[in-house]
Amino acid sequence: MTRPSTPPILSELRSPTSPATQVAALRALKNELIGHEQKKEMWIGLGVVAPLTRILNTHKGGGKRRHREVNGALDRAGRAQTRTDEEEARMQAVIIVGSLANGGPAYIPPLSAGSVFPALLSALCPTESSPQLVLGALRSLNTVADSVCLSCSDADTSEGSLLKELYTDHHLASLSQILEQSSVALIIQQQICLAAALITKTCKEESQRKILAFSGVLDALATRLASFIVATRGSTSPLDAQDDMGMADISVATTRSRLSSILQAIGTIISNSKLRTTQFAYASAFSSVFPRSEADPYSWRAPYSRLSKRHHSNNSLDSLLPPLSSSQFRDGLSQTSNFPPLGAHGGWGSKQRSSRGFSSALEITPTEVFSGSEEDETPLITWLIHVIRAESDVTRLMASWVLTLLYRAGLANRRREACLAMLLVPLLVRMLASDYRLPLDSPPSYDNSALHRPEWLIMEHAPTGLAMLVVDSVDLQRAAVDAGAIKRLSQLLKQSYDPLPSASVSSMWKPTPHVSNGRESTDSSSVSHLGATGFSPEAYHVLQMRESVLSALASMATFKDEYRKAIIDNGVVPFVIHSLKPQTRESANAFSDTSATSEKTSSMGNPTSVLLAACGTARALSRSVSTLRTSLVDAGLAAPLYTLLKNRDIDVQVAATAVVCNLVLEFSPMREAIIEAGILKVLCEHAHSLNAKLRLNSVWALKHLVHTATNSLKMKCLEELGPGWLKQIICNDAEDFGFSVGHRGGERESSMGTPITMGTPNAAGEQVDLLNAVEEESSGSSEAADEEEAEEVHMVDSIGALSKIETIHKKRIFPANSKSTTHKHPSGQESDFEAAAQARMDDILVQEQGLNFIRNLICGQDATEMIDYIFRELGQDKLFEILASKLRPKVVDAFSRDRRSAGNAVKHIPPQQEILTSVCYILVHLAASSPRHRQLLISQAELLKMVVPLFSHHSAEVRTCCAWIVINLTYTDDQSDKVHCKTRAYELRKLGVYEKLEELESDPELDVRERTQTAIHQMKELLR
Repeated sequence: MTRPSTPPILSELRSPTSPATQVAALRALKNELIGHEQKKEMWIGLGVVAPLTRILNTHKGGGKRRHREVNGALDRAGRAQTRTDEEEARMQAVIIVGSLANGGPAYIPPLSAGSVFPALLSALCPTESSPQLVLGALRSLNTVADSVCLSCSDADTSEGSLLKELYTDHHLASLSQILEQSSVALIIQQQICLAAALITKTCKEESQRKILAFSGVLDALATRLASFIVATRGSTSPLDAQDDMGMADISVATTRSRLSSILQAIGTIISNSKLRTTQFAYASAFSSVFPRSEADPYSWRAPYSRLSKRHHSNNSLDSLLPPLSSSQFRDGLSQTSNFPPLGAHGGWGSKQRSSRGFSSALEITPTEVFSGSEEDETPLITWLIHVIRAESDVTRLMASWVLTLLYRAGLANRRREACLAMLLVPLLVRMLASDYRLPLDSPPSYDNSALHRPEWLIMEHAPTGLAMLVVDSVDLQRAAVDAGAIKRLSQLLKQSYDPLPSASVSSMWKPTPHVSNGRESTDSSSVSHLGATGFSPEAYHVLQMRESVLSALASMATFKDEYRKAIIDNGVVPFVIHSLKPQTRESANAFSDTSATSEKTSSMGNPTSVLLAACGTARALSRSVSTLRTSLVDAGLAAPLYTLLKNRDIDVQVAATAVVCNLVLEFSPMREAIIEAGILKVLCEHAHSLNAKLRLNSVWALKHLVHTATNSLKMKCLEELGPGWLKQIICNDAEDFGFSVGHRGGERESSMGTPITMGTPNAAGEQVDLLNAVEEESSGSSEAADEEEAEEVHMVDSIGALSKIETIHKKRIFPANSKSTTHKHPSGQESDFEAAAQARMDDILVQEQGLNFIRNLICGQDATEMIDYIFRELGQDKLFEILASKLRPKVVDAFSRDRRSAGNAVKHIPPQQEILTSVCYILVHLAASSPRHRQLLISQAELLKMVVPLFSHHSAEVRTCCAWIVINLTYTDDQSDKVHCKTRAYELRKLGVYEKLEELESDPELDVRERTQTAIHQMKELLR
């Protein structure tokens, strides 16, 4: 059998006889490929990728002429006639690449191996390529990005891949140039829309968001958004003539412009960062649209104050909104939960908003505690609310998302919560209705991707936007529940398990079946072989909707048991359990085959993003005692969670361990079963992880596990964990105590001159000593404090710092699964600082839970035996040294060694409140033990001297602990202990404790006063 000869088209592409015949061959190939999946596979096998790459790389400049063509607004026909054969060939090759990529994820590996994407990206520069070529390249790149999203693999970072090549200075500059174009021509507006869509689809990692923010792309998007604001202002009365003068350099958006794509790209970049959100809100383009005060050029206050004073004027932006009365809304909505989630502290702002939200076990974006004043607000908030009310479908959804990001970053004033509850939340919930229909007059999108159908986008992202908005606000959750959110979300979750539609296209028959392991081949033959099939668009949509709905359900269950009960009553628990089933290679292949039955759909498994969201929902529901003892037990929650603890993805392990924290509490009916299954060993292994969040969750779970456990289980737990490791994670000053995290090969000077020793990698992958103090005092370590207050008797959330919806941080309001290449940009210093601050916060949380682990080891019955065991394993003197170090202020260098002076050589950092509380409780339990241990504690004069100032601490819990220490030290067990008890009372008086107690008699907290009265009474009896 002879080998078939090379087709004439391919021969012409490889060795063209003339430019004209090459163009004719490309057109013939294009016509043969479009709409014919089997022909696409055949041509890939024949090796068409290499000649396409060569043609795309055929470029001879001429950019200035083409740039003049765009600005000169030549008609389309004229531009088409002036294109050379070289340009036409590149145009046809661009279209062919887009057609091949439209075949799905299987075509991405050969295109990537053939270096097509660098050549395709070279056509993006609007000053070097014709407008039609730029538009064609953007369309093809968007098609490629869609197929990458459908891939089952987690990354696309190989050499020649789209993400590897796109996030470079040259190509990001091209994107900025496209976005900055001011022409109102249709082709230019299409370019802008598709450039924004490309950003949305490819920006998937934090590093990529930082690159876009500091490379000028975010500023370019802000300028595009300002053009829509100008258009809105033009449709209403302007504020005044002076305001209009500042807008002269801002073009006005037309009906050809698409606001939704701009908002979507902006939200993608600024998500998960208050810094980027603030950078966007205070972009220079907005200073023209919203003039600032001349007296205070860095404040929005003046213009917004003017708007507020002229609320009834047609010139005010607030006049675009309906008048609202928040009194009825506030009545009855500020009730607190019996079990407030971690991070909920006293006061309005802190009760309503926490600095953590929802993402992988869930981690919502780090935000500041909401503390805006009545006037401290960017007018952009008002304009976005107007857009949400005036627009519909996707534009409304994206505007609400950007508004939520601004609100969570603290750029809105306090009175906005009532406005959001009455105007925004009902609209988002309405989008979740099964009978929701898009308006017929909606402008068509320039992005015709199957993955970005408006109805799909709404079903996938409306629940996520709702989750981010209400996650840490009781009032907004109440508004969502009253609007029927729980019922609609439950219906959507069940709908995500409905049978998928049958496949409409079959692959080309081959004598040998194509078997793909989901990995791209790196040899030269990969340019002519297809990769893994990936998900079908329908399956991808279902998974994205499932993830989004699970996140929203978790956000509804963070505060109130009645909402958890409502979720369970809607019958979603079995579907949550199904969502905890991981995807296997076989199930991934099943998702590629869309001819699925209902049973097959529920057994296909879930990708990592859905697993993380399901863990968040399971953890939120398990915070209820009643559901933990009934519905979750009956549904069999423990088994799939135990499997996820050993998942190869570290984020899944973190999320699963977060749920386990609630399952090992003393009243959990699953506690004994999972202990017998070997949870102790797994948690101890995870506690040794280099991942800070996994280490935190594991120690937290162990703390719950040993509470009220038998002494034998406690000893086994400490033995498995390792006494040395326990000392290591709670010891802050490693040099003083001789416990190093890793090899100390050297030190480096920080920007402030403080030596930062090398050790274990932190969350950012940098080699730093996680256990050493840094210059700045962390303000984010207080998120876990509330749980400890009720931990002994109440059901509480088990995860504090990772709390609430660790799904939205990874939250892929615009899902993605690729990693970006390393890129140096001006934000390097800020990135290093953020990483150091996060590492410090994670370290403090781990230290706190390590101390609480010791606290629970030495409490309960037979505590005396456990205290002696702890002294033997950790070392009696060493334990007291560590406790003393926790109470001692940290001293760090304030300036580099060559700039020190007598007045500013050192800086004192007080201990963290959470650490103080944990140490004080350990002392309380030691003092509550046998007389022998009381005598041992009273002999620690240096340690007790550091306790005395804590009687005046600002935390009522710390002051209460101090009173309890005195009560336990002066308690007389029997007559034989009375002499020693008097000695202890005299020692306390010598330390000045009695005077401190007298000061606490007028303490504003009732609990402190009552404990103080008992302590004073006992001391008076002994000192008589």
